[in-house]
Amino acid sequence: MILWGGRFGDGGGSKATDFTASFGFDRRFFSEDISASITHAEMLGRTGIIKKVESEHLVDALGRLRERVLAAGIPDSADDEDIFSFVERELLADIGSVAGMLHTARSRNDQVATDFRLYLRAAAGRLQEAVRTLRSAVLDLAATHPHVITAGFTHLQVAQPVLLAHHLLAWERMFARDATLIDAAYDAADVLPLGAGALAGVAYPIDSGYVAERLGFARLAENSIDAVADRDFVASYLYAAAMTGNHLSRVAEEICLWNSTPYSLITIDDAYATGSSIMPQKKNPDVAELARAKAGRLLGALTGFLATTKGLPFAYNLDLQEDKEAIFTAEDAILPALHTLAGLIATLTVHSERMRELAATGHSAATDLADYLVERGLTFRQSHEVVGQLVQECETRGINLADADLDLLRATSKLFAAESLERLDPAWAVNARNSVGGTAPDRVAAALAAARDQLNAGAAAWKDRPPPLP
Repeated sequence: MILWGGRFGDGGGSKATDFTASFGFDRRFFSEDISASITHAEMLGRTGIIKKVESEHLVDALGRLRERVLAAGIPDSADDEDIFSFVERELLADIGSVAGMLHTARSRNDQVATDFRLYLRAAAGRLQEAVRTLRSAVLDLAATHPHVITAGFTHLQVAQPVLLAHHLLAWERMFARDATLIDAAYDAADVLPLGAGALAGVAYPIDSGYVAERLGFARLAENSIDAVADRDFVASYLYAAAMTGNHLSRVAEEICLWNSTPYSLITIDDAYATGSSIMPQKKNPDVAELARAKAGRLLGALTGFLATTKGLPFAYNLDLQEDKEAIFTAEDAILPALHTLAGLIATLTVHSERMRELAATGHSAATDLADYLVERGLTFRQSHEVVGQLVQECETRGINLADADLDLLRATSKLFAAESLERLDPAWAVNARNSVGGTAPDRVAAALAAARDQLNAGAAAWKDRPPPLP
């Protein structure tokens, strides 16, 4: 069924609709369309645009259609151009010509914008919940290992000792920023465009405030042309998903590294690993690797959609139909990845002794020895030079700085005394860094508690978002 056949002769548009039909993917927001249509039908009756009894027939028929589809499932394909023609055809079969009144005072342009904003609000909620699940798993892992010392890296080389919990909180901070982006995507979608018509508004005494209240929209669109042309809310979700995927990829990369034989810092639970078809000994981090790969798909969805919309004239163009598949692609990539990686993190085995062992390698105490010399009167540039020579001597002898004795230290500078040896211990380095955001245990404990409070507050803020639909 098509909704615009009167303009055309026999066979009009038949070839075009083979290419432009969207039922195969916009069926995914059937529920949102029913809710928006129920509200629109109620409003038409309340305002007297159609008779109250006609409004009631429409509302009842829409409810019955929803029940039928929920029971049997929406078909994978149908002889309909899109979800809207599917709904109208089903209504026509149920209540006859009254079905044709549903489209009074609205266009598919403002209808689809409304439906998809409803869908995006719910999609933002699903993404936020998945991110919270991952954040919670990371915080739980940090809380389980509050005193484990590990190596901090720069340039993928051992740099300075840190608490494992401190490093894990760095992961969580990335996803906390993603939560803020998801909030913004929800807010961008939380605008009612219904009433914009095709682009110029509608010539009926509609009650947009009633519709907004029933559907839980915070604001009304302020310009009818922008209302049907705007897809910034789609880009906002895609950006939030792409950044989340980017951060997920970084975490997955570290899991792959830490799990590898040269590092051996963690072991992935068997449930989240796979094997090799030829090498019996292999246990591969395929979950982390595939989660890492999803970032590419998410980035492609964002950049592809931005490229599609960058040169469009106002108001509506069918190019905007591409927003649906971009969102569905993003959702189908990011949600399973977040939930699965959360499970992987929750079941990780941490090898504490190996982490501490690695923390002492790479001459990781060098900065602390340099600071020791600063405390005894050298400039930092001078102490940097002295300790650099000390490291060079250690490498000549084939030892790590952590294994140096007092004689070796004093051979480089007579300012070194016996108490300087304590700074070769990774624990000293960790405890000393008590600056805001530092890795000292008290700072990390406070940061962990604050992150948990923030996570709980975010969950509470989303408790009623989005509101239930009619």
